[in-house]
This record gives sequence, structure tokens and C-alpha cells, in this order.
Amino acid sequence: MHHQAEDSGPGGYAAARLRLLNEKARSGPPRRSALAGLTDEWLAGLFAAGAPAARGVSLVAVGGYGRAELSPRSDLDLLLLHDGSDPGTVSKLADRLWYPVWDLGLALDHSVRTPTEARRTAGEDLKVQLGLLDARHVAGDLGLTTALRTTVLADWRNQAPKRLPALRELCEERAARQGELQYLLEPDLKEARGGLRDATALRAVAASWLADAPREGLAEARSRLLDVRDALHLTTGRATDRLALQEQDQVAAELGLLDADALLRQVYEAARVIAYAGDVTWREVGRVLRSRSVRPRLRALARERSDFLRRAVVGDGRALGGGPAPERSPLAEGVVEQDGEVVLARAARPDRDPVLPLRAAAAAAQAGLPLNLHAVRRMAAGARALPSPWPAEARQQLLTLLGSGRPTVDVWEALEAEGLISLLLPDWDRVRCRPQRNAVHLWTVDRHLIETAVRASAFTRRVSRPDLLLIAALLHDIGKGWPGDHSVAGEVIARDVAARIGFDADDVTVIATLVRHHLLLVETATRRDLDDPATVRSVAEAVGSPGTLELLHALTEADALATGPAAWSSWRAALVADLVKRVAAVLAGQAPSDPEEAAPTAQHERLALEAVATGAPVLSLRAQTEPPAEPSGDPEPLGVELLIAVPDQAGVLPAVAGVLAMHRLTVRTAELRSLDLPDGVDGSVLLLDWRVAAEYGSLPQAARLRADLVRALDGSLDIAGRLAERDAAYPRRRGVAAPPPRVTVAPAASRHATVIEVRAQDAPGLLFRIGRALEDTAVRVRSAHVSTLGANAVDVFYVTQEQGVPLPGEEAVAVAGKLEEALRV
Repeated sequence: MHHQAEDSGPGGYAAARLRLLNEKARSGPPRRSALAGLTDEWLAGLFAAGAPAARGVSLVAVGGYGRAELSPRSDLDLLLLHDGSDPGTVSKLADRLWYPVWDLGLALDHSVRTPTEARRTAGEDLKVQLGLLDARHVAGDLGLTTALRTTVLADWRNQAPKRLPALRELCEERAARQGELQYLLEPDLKEARGGLRDATALRAVAASWLADAPREGLAEARSRLLDVRDALHLTTGRATDRLALQEQDQVAAELGLLDADALLRQVYEAARVIAYAGDVTWREVGRVLRSRSVRPRLRALARERSDFLRRAVVGDGRALGGGPAPERSPLAEGVVEQDGEVVLARAARPDRDPVLPLRAAAAAAQAGLPLNLHAVRRMAAGARALPSPWPAEARQQLLTLLGSGRPTVDVWEALEAEGLISLLLPDWDRVRCRPQRNAVHLWTVDRHLIETAVRASAFTRRVSRPDLLLIAALLHDIGKGWPGDHSVAGEVIARDVAARIGFDADDVTVIATLVRHHLLLVETATRRDLDDPATVRSVAEAVGSPGTLELLHALTEADALATGPAAWSSWRAALVADLVKRVAAVLAGQAPSDPEEAAPTAQHERLALEAVATGAPVLSLRAQTEPPAEPSGDPEPLGVELLIAVPDQAGVLPAVAGVLAMHRLTVRTAELRSLDLPDGVDGSVLLLDWRVAAEYGSLPQAARLRADLVRALDGSLDIAGRLAERDAAYPRRRGVAAPPPRVTVAPAASRHATVIEVRAQDAPGLLFRIGRALEDTAVRVRSAHVSTLGANAVDVFYVTQEQGVPLPGEEAVAVAGKLEEALRV
């Protein structure tokens, strides 16, 4: 390159750099290499101008710049190396080098050291030592640079038994802090597990000569992450490694990808390759270090028993020679354990045994051991597709693998890394590394499916057909790789896969039903009135049999637990269990009776009479719990029951909802009804029976709630203003714009009320806004069922006319339209 021939100053370099970065035809590794070469030439010019007789001093690129991997906004990592003979000249040279870099606004990580100082610093600071492993000569005394490289590499190899465990600990600490790159919606491309720093650590392990990373696909994965970082730097103009939500579409466009999902999928696939390579490599490092630590003891043992050892023979007839061969313990046909890993027996024939991958995986998961990399590759090289339907052994081995609990995850990932899962289940490719743009989900679609199977494995003792539960867990979200409703698409795919695996027609129907309705129980329990016979009948019709209901109950819990902590709670579990109990009764032949308004309790009457007497609202708070999971444990909180009696008047629903929002109380369910007062007592009273939960764990005092409610009802408390002030004080983080709210009427959901469903972005005061809008439409709210998952709220309202009957069809649609319009403002 000769961009700087006519001008080695900052201006010429800056112009040439800009031209290079704007060359659309050149990107990826060629551009990074060209940028490093351009920078080398510029710095070499600065060095030559500052030190014409370059003896005893050299300029060395280290770290990413040493690897010639410069992204548009990368730091320049430079070491000015000198022999210590002329400190004054070296100091002046450093100024002539560093200041032009700073003048261009480039980030600079620099140091000035003698070889002895560099070695000493590397010995004290692991990060410095890692940077020096990639040292590359830029200008000056080549012999000085070469000698340092040789010495640093020798030091690294000599100190590897001590330094590699420290490096592994550094990687693990970073992973715990930054999370896993292959699952994060806003990942740090460099620091997260499976990112660029982990790839650099694998290079360092290889340089130690102690172990080597699996190389297949590793260079491509690393290059893909660097490409994404380049595009991120170009689109943002900043030196950032975090792929923020608002930048993803632009970065995708810069890389010529369809959209942000396609971008994340590529990032996740690259991260998965690096993370898996790291698992294999660090396992090998541990094995080598353990063998080194026991070798002296084995040699002593060998000397003591030399006569016996000479006569001993291993399984394949080879003499032990000077020491014991690794023990090989049989696990299954063609599968043995050796040195803490699962390997293939010497007689195993992957090309003639199509069930071997599943048998080996099941054995590994049952034993809680990793699958040896070379064993997996040997199986992948000789693997062929199973016949359709699968033989019974293959189906049983898959079920054993899925039912093994937590070890299933690592074993599955080992099979997937070598393409064996795609061979067994071709539909898997559509969900592989597929992102889920919902903060509730911790995992990509494929990992969520495996996580659900892991959770379901804990429930196999409580269902009569654990095999159907495990397969349904594996397939319940398989439709997310296809357009449309994933439950509908998933039913079709699950039916095909279950038949291919070898289930009979009846079992295939059950699995397809479970996949089609895997969200039915939790959505119905949290969004519908369980006292309404229509609710229970509709679930019973969809499920069809007690056995399917039992399986669906277990699948619902496994799915929610595998989604993330926000998807399941004692409250949700109690609601689902209540629904299951009611549906089971219907399936057993008991018809649900029409709901009768329960007679008021003594507490209800006391509150009502007090409300009439005072002409103001009265309330009580009572914590609700369920029995602990363990006999010695504490009861689990289900929420707080809030009872409010208030003289009948307009605006009660929005007033109560607004006050609760002000006090940071989350509403879960809300029932409203008029209470008949005893004879001789004038007036009418509204009774509100609500379930609430404290956002931050502490409940406000009942007296404060009551005082604010009084003010809200008489108009002296500006709830809307207060909530707006609070919202302004805590601005929301910039991100993907939420879709607009949607309000619909659920057809035939109840014979006693009109069911209106509101889907909107969750926000403080949402229920207050909905209540105020419903008040304006002059409908009567009979009950509300509030459900929130992450940023999405799904609130369902049972409304009637003033006479207590459902709204006519056109009026119901009009009410829904007005409510949606009010929420869009």
C-alpha cells in the first residue's frame, strides 16, 4: 500500500483512512487488514521521522492491532520497546508518536518499556501477557521485537500450567458478569461468553501448546463477529461493542442482511461455535493438567509394580508397557467412559449403527458426563438418517436423553455443534439460534425447547405418559420458525415429527393437541373468569380427555419455568391449578353450574355498613398465602386481598386503579359488584374485591390508601398528573418502539357478560387509563383479569349494560373501538 507516500502526516492518513472505510466493495477481513496496513505505514513514517537511526528501539503492535484486526473505531494498542540506552531520545520519540494519534481522535493504549520491563509486567498482569502474544513488528529494530516475541512465547509456554487456570477463571468471571452472547438481545460482542475475548483466549491456549481448540468453523465465527463489530462502528460512529436494539436494523442493512433478526441469528450462531470450542478446550486443558499432576505418582507406582505391569494386558490385548492405560468403563452398546468423557468403543461402527448418536447422547446425559469431541465428529462423519418411522430403540434413547435433566443441555449442544440434531430432526434448523424479542424469554427458541424438556423431566413422575410430555416439551414452540400463529403451525409440524419418531396415531394426536394448546391453560387462567361456565367448557372441549389435561398442566408449568422468572409465580400456579380442577370435573361428567353471586360475608356487610355510615370508602388489606413446597418452609405469598366498600357513584374503577398505581401496587384480578344492604339501610354500595401485589415488596398502610382514594373520588387528587410526573422522572430506555394497543371483543366467551381484551405496552397507570375510558362508555365492569408478561399487558374485562346483561354486538364493537382510540392517545 502507498496511500501515505505523498504525506505521512495526520491529514494524509486521515483522508486515506476515510476513503478506505467508505469503499463498499472492500469489507470484512480485507478491510481490517488494509486498515492495519495503512496504519502501520503511517506510524512507521512517524517513527522514521522521530528516530532516523532506529537501533535499540522499535514500535510494536499488540492485541487486536497486533493481529491486524482493526475495526473502524478500534483502539491502537502500541508498545514502544527500547534497550534502555537512551531514555531521553525514547521519550521524545514517544511524544512524536502518541500526539498525532490523539490529534486524530483515535483511542490509544500505549506503553514504553524495555524487554525486561515488558516480561516483568506480563508476568504480573495476565492481560498484558495476552496482548504480547500477538506482538507484531511495525517499525525500528526488528531484532529487538523478534527477541521479545520469542521470549514472551517461551515464558507463556513455561508458565502455562499456572497461567491457564487463571485465564479460565478470568473467562468465567467475565461470563458471569456479561452473560451468554448467544442468548442476549443486546449483546456485548467482545465481553459476553462466546464473544471476541473468548476467541482470543482460545488463541492463547493454542499458543501454550498444552491444548488446542476445535478449529472447524472457529475462524469463520470469529470473523463474523468482527464483521458485525465493523458495521456497528460504521453505523454508530462510536467505538462500541454493544449491539443495542436501536442499532440492529442499521447494522443488518450495512451487512446486507434482511433484518435485525437475521443479524442476531448470525451473531448467535457464531457465539455458539466459540462457546462450544471453549467448553471443549478448557475441558482438555483440565485433563492435561490433571494428568501432569498425577504422572509423578504413577511413575513411582510403576516402579514398585514393574513386574506386574509388564504382564498386565488392556482390553484390546496391548501390553501396558510403562504405565496404566486409561480405564474404559462400558456405558451402553458401543459407548464407554474414559477419563471423565463419553467416547466410542473400539468396535463401534457409526456407519452401520444409525442409533449410535442417540445411544451415546443418552448414556452421556444419564451419566452426567460430556461427549468427547472426537467421538461426536466420528459419529457425524458416519451418520445416516434414521428410517421413518424410527426403530423403537431410537425413540427410547431420545426419550432417555430428554428425561435426563440438566445434563441434557450440554449433550444436546455437542450433537448440534456437529450437525447431528439437524440430521435427526430436520425441522430443528428453523428454530436454531432464532431470537425471541421478548424480555421475558431468557433463551433463543431452540434453547428454550431444550430447557422446557429439562423442566418437564422433573414432572415425569406426576403424569401417566411421561414420554408424550417430553416430546411435547421438545416440540411445543417448533412452529416459531414459520409464519403465522406458532401454535397452529407447530401442531402440523409436531404431528409429522411424532409420526416419524414412531408414535402411534392416538399418541400423535395427543402430542399435536398439546402443542396446539400449550398456552391455553395459563392464558385462560389469567385472562378469563373461572367462575363462568363458558370458560371451563371451552377448555374442556379443546383438551378432550383427562389424560391430555394432566399432560397439558405439566407442560404449562415446564414451559413457563423455562421461559424465565417473570413467566411463573405462585399466583399463576394457583390460578392454573384451579382451572385444571374445574376442567377435570367437566371431563369427568360434572356440568359446571351457572355462577351465583355469593352471599356477602360478615366482613363484606361490616365494610358496606361502615361505608354507608361514613359516606366514604373503607377498605381492608389481607395477605394471602399457599402452603410451602417443603414441610419446613414458609408459606409462599400469593398476593394481597384488597376489599373496598364505597357508596355507589361514578368513577370508582379508575379512582381505585389510579390510587393503586400511585402506590406501586400491581393489580392481578379485580371484581366489582353492587351489594344489597340489610332492610332499613338506605343507599347502595359497590364492593370491590381485588388481588394486588407490591411492586417492591412493601405494602402501603391501609389508612394512606383510604385517604388517597377519598381525594381521588372527590376530584382533589390529580392522579393523571401524578402518574405523568413519575413517568417523566424515570424516562424509559430507548429501544424498539412498542406496537400500538389493540382492543378486541372475544366472541362467545361468556353468556353473562361481554368480554373485552386489551393488549398494550405495560406502563404505570395503564389500568387507570382503561378504567377511565370504560367509564366514559357508560358500561358496567363486572370483573377484570390482569396479566403481564415482561413489557406486554393483556387485560381482560367482563362488562355488561347497566341492567347486568351483555352488550349487543354492535355496541360491544363500538366500546372496544372507543377504548382503543383512548389508549392510542
